Amino acid sequence: MGAEGKWRFAMVCSSNMNRSMEAHSLLGRAGLDVASYGTGTHVKLPGPSIHEPNVYDFGTPYGTIYDDLRRKDPDLSVLPLNAVFPLFYSVSASSVGSWYKRNGLLPMLKRNTSVKLAPQRWQDNAGDGVFDMVLTFEERVFDLVNEDMNNREPRLMKSVLIINMDVKDNHEEAGVGAKLALELCQKLQVVDGDWEEIIDDLMIAFEKQHKRKLAYNISFY
Repeated sequence: MGAEGKWRFAMVCSSNMNRSMEAHSLLGRAGLDVASYGTGTHVKLPGPSIHEPNVYDFGTPYGTIYDDLRRKDPDLSVLPLNAVFPLFYSVSASSVGSWYKRNGLLPMLKRNTSVKLAPQRWQDNAGDGVFDMVLTFEERVFDLVNEDMNNREPRLMKSVLIINMDVKDNHEEAGVGAKLALELCQKLQVVDGDWEEIIDDLMIAFEKQHKRKLAYNISFY
Protein backbone atom coordinates (compact mmCIF):
# COMPACT_ATOMS: atom_id res chain seq x y z
CA MET A 1 0.00 0.00 0.00
CA GLY A 2 0.99 3.60 -0.47
CA ALA A 3 1.39 6.35 2.06
CA GLU A 4 -0.82 6.25 5.14
CA GLY A 5 -2.10 2.79 4.22
CA LYS A 6 -3.84 4.00 1.06
CA TRP A 7 -4.30 1.50 -1.73
CA ARG A 8 -2.84 2.09 -5.18
CA PHE A 9 -5.36 1.27 -7.90
CA ALA A 10 -4.96 0.61 -11.63
CA MET A 11 -7.88 0.77 -14.06
CA VAL A 12 -7.31 -1.26 -17.24
CA CYS A 13 -9.20 -1.65 -20.52
CA SER A 14 -8.01 -2.34 -24.06
CA SER A 15 -6.92 1.07 -25.36
CA ASN A 16 -6.85 3.25 -22.21
CA MET A 17 -9.43 5.51 -23.82
CA ASN A 18 -12.94 5.00 -22.50
CA ARG A 19 -13.68 2.64 -19.61
CA SER A 20 -10.35 2.85 -17.81
CA MET A 21 -10.17 6.62 -18.28
CA GLU A 22 -13.73 7.24 -17.08
CA ALA A 23 -12.88 5.29 -13.93
CA HIS A 24 -9.47 6.98 -13.59
CA SER A 25 -11.12 10.39 -13.79
CA LEU A 26 -13.78 9.58 -11.20
CA LEU A 27 -11.44 7.85 -8.73
CA GLY A 28 -8.93 10.66 -9.04
CA ARG A 29 -11.56 13.28 -8.24
CA ALA A 30 -12.53 11.20 -5.20
CA GLY A 31 -8.97 11.41 -3.91
CA LEU A 32 -7.87 7.83 -4.59
CA ASP A 33 -4.36 6.95 -5.75
CA VAL A 34 -5.11 5.70 -9.26
CA ALA A 35 -3.48 5.10 -12.64
CA SER A 36 -4.85 3.63 -15.86
CA TYR A 37 -3.64 1.50 -18.75
CA GLY A 38 -4.57 -0.46 -21.86
CA THR A 39 -3.50 -3.96 -22.86
CA GLY A 40 -3.84 -3.76 -26.64
CA THR A 41 -0.98 -3.73 -29.12
CA HIS A 42 -2.11 -0.30 -30.30
CA VAL A 43 -4.75 2.26 -29.43
CA LYS A 44 -7.75 1.89 -31.73
CA LEU A 45 -10.54 4.41 -32.34
CA PRO A 46 -13.35 4.53 -34.92
CA GLY A 47 -12.40 5.35 -38.50
CA PRO A 48 -14.19 5.62 -41.85
CA SER A 49 -15.61 2.10 -41.34
CA ILE A 50 -15.49 -0.70 -38.79
CA HIS A 51 -12.69 -2.22 -40.90
CA GLU A 52 -10.63 1.00 -40.95
CA PRO A 53 -10.06 2.14 -37.38
CA ASN A 54 -7.76 4.99 -36.49
CA VAL A 55 -4.68 3.37 -34.96
CA TYR A 56 -2.15 5.08 -32.69
CA ASP A 57 0.83 4.01 -30.66
CA PHE A 58 0.53 4.00 -26.90
CA GLY A 59 2.19 7.17 -25.65
CA THR A 60 0.62 9.34 -28.36
CA PRO A 61 -0.82 12.32 -26.43
CA TYR A 62 -4.59 12.51 -26.25
CA GLY A 63 -4.35 16.07 -27.54
CA THR A 64 -2.45 14.89 -30.60
CA ILE A 65 -5.10 12.25 -31.30
CA TYR A 66 -7.82 14.88 -30.87
CA ASP A 67 -6.14 17.19 -33.39
CA ASP A 68 -5.51 14.32 -35.81
CA LEU A 69 -9.16 13.25 -35.86
CA ARG A 70 -10.32 16.80 -36.48
CA ARG A 71 -7.77 17.22 -39.26
CA LYS A 72 -8.66 13.95 -41.00
CA ASP A 73 -12.41 14.49 -41.09
CA PRO A 74 -14.51 16.62 -38.73
CA ASP A 75 -17.42 14.22 -39.26
CA LEU A 76 -15.36 11.27 -38.00
CA SER A 77 -14.72 13.09 -34.75
CA VAL A 78 -18.33 12.57 -33.72
CA LEU A 79 -18.42 8.83 -34.41
CA PRO A 80 -19.32 6.78 -31.34
CA LEU A 81 -17.20 3.97 -29.96
CA ASN A 82 -19.83 1.64 -31.39
CA ALA A 83 -18.28 2.22 -34.81
CA VAL A 84 -15.42 0.01 -33.68
CA PHE A 85 -17.63 -2.31 -31.63
CA PRO A 86 -20.78 -2.79 -33.79
CA LEU A 87 -22.23 -5.25 -31.26
CA PHE A 88 -23.33 -2.26 -29.23
CA TYR A 89 -25.21 -0.40 -31.99
CA SER A 90 -28.70 0.44 -30.80
CA VAL A 91 -29.61 3.66 -32.61
CA SER A 92 -32.19 4.26 -35.33
CA ALA A 93 -31.27 5.98 -38.57
CA SER A 94 -33.53 8.93 -37.78
CA SER A 95 -31.64 9.76 -34.59
CA VAL A 96 -28.11 8.89 -35.68
CA GLY A 97 -26.94 12.48 -36.09
CA SER A 98 -27.89 13.72 -32.64
CA TRP A 99 -26.78 10.43 -31.06
CA TYR A 100 -23.31 10.79 -32.60
CA LYS A 101 -23.04 14.28 -31.16
CA ARG A 102 -24.02 13.12 -27.68
CA ASN A 103 -21.59 10.20 -27.76
CA GLY A 104 -18.68 11.56 -29.79
CA LEU A 105 -14.99 10.90 -29.51
CA LEU A 106 -13.93 14.51 -29.08
CA PRO A 107 -15.56 15.01 -25.65
CA MET A 108 -13.97 11.75 -24.51
CA LEU A 109 -10.54 12.86 -25.68
CA LYS A 110 -10.98 16.27 -24.06
CA ARG A 111 -11.84 14.52 -20.82
CA ASN A 112 -8.76 12.36 -21.15
CA THR A 113 -6.46 15.34 -21.63
CA SER A 114 -7.61 16.66 -18.26
CA VAL A 115 -6.61 13.39 -16.55
CA LYS A 116 -3.17 12.64 -18.02
CA LEU A 117 -1.01 13.18 -21.08
CA ALA A 118 -1.33 9.97 -23.10
CA PRO A 119 -2.61 6.37 -23.13
CA GLN A 120 -0.25 3.95 -21.39
CA ARG A 121 0.23 0.24 -21.97
CA TRP A 122 -0.03 -2.14 -19.01
CA GLN A 123 2.71 -4.45 -20.28
CA ASP A 124 5.18 -1.53 -20.30
CA ASN A 125 4.47 -0.21 -16.79
CA ALA A 126 7.13 -2.01 -14.77
CA GLY A 127 8.67 1.34 -13.85
CA ASP A 128 5.44 2.68 -12.39
CA GLY A 129 5.76 0.82 -9.10
CA VAL A 130 3.39 -1.70 -7.58
CA PHE A 131 -0.39 -1.62 -7.28
CA ASP A 132 -2.59 -3.08 -4.58
CA MET A 133 -5.57 -3.67 -6.85
CA VAL A 134 -6.00 -3.84 -10.62
CA LEU A 135 -9.53 -3.56 -12.04
CA THR A 136 -10.20 -4.69 -15.61
CA PHE A 137 -13.38 -4.15 -17.59
CA GLU A 138 -13.54 -7.22 -19.82
CA GLU A 139 -12.46 -10.83 -19.53
CA ARG A 140 -9.90 -10.66 -22.33
CA VAL A 141 -8.13 -7.75 -20.63
CA PHE A 142 -8.27 -9.59 -17.29
CA ASP A 143 -6.56 -12.58 -18.92
CA LEU A 144 -3.85 -10.39 -20.46
CA VAL A 145 -3.09 -8.66 -17.15
CA ASN A 146 -2.82 -12.01 -15.38
CA GLU A 147 -0.66 -13.39 -18.18
CA ASP A 148 1.66 -10.40 -17.93
CA MET A 149 1.96 -10.71 -14.15
CA ASN A 150 2.71 -14.42 -14.50
CA ASN A 151 5.49 -13.57 -16.95
CA ARG A 152 7.14 -11.17 -14.52
CA GLU A 153 9.65 -12.55 -12.06
CA PRO A 154 8.29 -12.03 -8.52
CA ARG A 155 10.87 -10.04 -6.57
CA LEU A 156 8.98 -8.37 -3.75
CA MET A 157 6.43 -11.11 -2.99
CA LYS A 158 3.93 -8.27 -2.73
CA SER A 159 0.38 -9.44 -3.46
CA VAL A 160 -1.85 -7.65 -5.95
CA LEU A 161 -5.59 -8.23 -6.27
CA ILE A 162 -6.75 -8.40 -9.89
CA ILE A 163 -10.52 -8.07 -10.39
CA ASN A 164 -12.61 -8.17 -13.56
CA MET A 165 -16.00 -6.51 -13.93
CA ASP A 166 -17.39 -6.68 -17.46
CA VAL A 167 -18.46 -3.26 -18.76
CA LYS A 168 -19.61 -2.66 -22.34
CA ASP A 169 -17.34 -0.30 -24.26
CA ASN A 170 -19.68 2.64 -24.76
CA HIS A 171 -19.87 5.99 -23.02
CA GLU A 172 -23.02 5.32 -21.01
CA GLU A 173 -21.84 1.98 -19.64
CA ALA A 174 -18.38 3.40 -18.94
CA GLY A 175 -20.01 5.96 -16.66
CA VAL A 176 -21.93 3.26 -14.81
CA GLY A 177 -18.82 1.10 -14.58
CA ALA A 178 -16.77 3.98 -13.17
CA LYS A 179 -19.24 4.53 -10.34
CA LEU A 180 -19.19 0.83 -9.50
CA ALA A 181 -15.40 0.84 -9.66
CA LEU A 182 -15.27 3.74 -7.21
CA GLU A 183 -17.59 1.99 -4.78
CA LEU A 184 -15.61 -1.24 -4.96
CA CYS A 185 -12.28 0.53 -4.46
CA GLN A 186 -13.62 2.51 -1.52
CA LYS A 187 -14.81 -0.70 0.11
CA LEU A 188 -11.34 -2.19 -0.23
CA GLN A 189 -9.61 0.95 1.00
CA VAL A 190 -11.31 0.82 4.39
CA VAL A 191 -10.69 -2.88 5.04
CA ASP A 192 -8.99 -3.40 8.39
CA GLY A 193 -6.39 -6.12 8.58
CA ASP A 194 -5.80 -8.78 5.94
CA TRP A 195 -8.03 -8.20 2.90
CA GLU A 196 -7.35 -11.76 1.70
CA GLU A 197 -9.43 -13.06 4.60
CA ILE A 198 -12.56 -11.10 3.62
CA ILE A 199 -12.25 -10.78 -0.16
CA ASP A 200 -14.63 -13.66 -0.95
CA ASP A 201 -17.39 -12.21 1.24
CA LEU A 202 -16.82 -8.72 -0.15
CA MET A 203 -17.07 -9.96 -3.75
CA ILE A 204 -20.23 -11.96 -3.06
CA ALA A 205 -21.92 -9.03 -1.34
CA PHE A 206 -20.99 -6.66 -4.19
CA GLU A 207 -22.28 -9.08 -6.82
CA LYS A 208 -25.55 -9.52 -4.98
CA GLN A 209 -26.06 -5.79 -4.51
CA HIS A 210 -25.29 -4.74 -8.09
CA LYS A 211 -26.15 -7.89 -10.07
CA ARG A 212 -22.65 -7.80 -11.57
CA LYS A 213 -20.46 -10.87 -11.89
CA LEU A 214 -16.92 -10.38 -10.65
CA ALA A 215 -13.87 -12.56 -11.19
CA TYR A 216 -10.64 -12.15 -9.30
CA ASN A 217 -7.15 -13.52 -8.96
CA ILE A 218 -4.21 -12.82 -6.68
CA SER A 219 -0.78 -12.35 -8.21
CA PHE A 220 2.58 -11.14 -6.90
CA TYR A 221 5.19 -8.51 -7.67
